[in-house]
Amino acid sequence: MFAYIKGILEIKQDTFVVIDVQGIGYKIFMPTKSIEKLGEIGETIKVHTHYYVREDNISLYGFASDEELRMFELLLSVSGVGAKSAVSMLSEISPSKFALAVISDDVVSLTKISGVGKKTAARIILELKDKLKTEQALEEPEEMSIQTKDNDNIEEAISALQVLGYTKREIEKAFEKIDVQNLGLEELIKMGLKYLGKN
Repeated sequence: MFAYIKGILEIKQDTFVVIDVQGIGYKIFMPTKSIEKLGEIGETIKVHTHYYVREDNISLYGFASDEELRMFELLLSVSGVGAKSAVSMLSEISPSKFALAVISDDVVSLTKISGVGKKTAARIILELKDKLKTEQALEEPEEMSIQTKDNDNIEEAISALQVLGYTKREIEKAFEKIDVQNLGLEELIKMGLKYLGKN
């Protein structure tokens, strides 16, 4: 319903902000890290939003980037993970590190997040990896113009970015602008997100 909200930052708290848009104040719950990235009171800001509707709760959740929003929506698709848990996770782990943890079965990194136990971490990895496999099966097979042979980092970075909802075609276009052969895995994911966010 709301893709983003742009207006004047009126209130800035630890867990939410209020943005004034032509006299209407929108209360938007956000991860702590996202709130820290915003400007000062009185400045015009833009927040990517998710309109969350449940029987007993209608809320707006906001994020500093499209990648954070994608990660939040992915987490909501995992059984047993609610909006508050997803926001808490985003306050403690970046989308690039999260995607890396999923594709590398890194339960330990996910359990370092407050409120995430081994079972929840394993469920997040299992469900999101299954979702990735399903999406890949539905995609038409396409040759990557980027040389991935003998470079596992590129293959893993592509998988990580697909976890965050990007297609192989989008990733390939972004990687054409990056020196993919000389970057480590996490740097590849971060740079990929940087260029994908500009599209």
